[in-house]
Amino acid sequence: MEINSQETIRKILEETKTIAVVGLSSSAARASRGVSSYMQSRGYRIIPVNPNETEVLGERAYARLEDVPEKVDLVNIFRRSEEAGLHVDEAISIGARAVWLQEEVIDEVAAERAARAGLLVVMDRCILKEHNKKSRES
Repeated sequence: MEINSQETIRKILEETKTIAVVGLSSSAARASRGVSSYMQSRGYRIIPVNPNETEVLGERAYARLEDVPEKVDLVNIFRRSEEAGLHVDEAISIGARAVWLQEEVIDEVAAERAARAGLLVVMDRCILKEHNKKSRES
């Protein structure tokens, strides 16, 4: 499926149950927390991935994606663009079904790598905004 296509976005939002959020912060001022809180309130299971946190949004935090002991459908990346590729590779290695690089997180090469590995890919989009848009269309 094409990166950022409406079909890709729809499929991710409809089929995802568990989202590992790389860079999820406990700080209410951070976008990662607001977006993840919204997605959690819409029924998605959120798993924080941040070596500087022990718990966020009532969920145990893990230092790395490899440390998460359960199946992850989607890896949502809230990191600087230059660090995104590492997390895309981790998402591929743990068998995630999709990766979502948040707004202003852009790594074309990593996105292509994930797509070639069979993952659904969204880049430089906000999952909260896309979910909101889809909810209004339904």
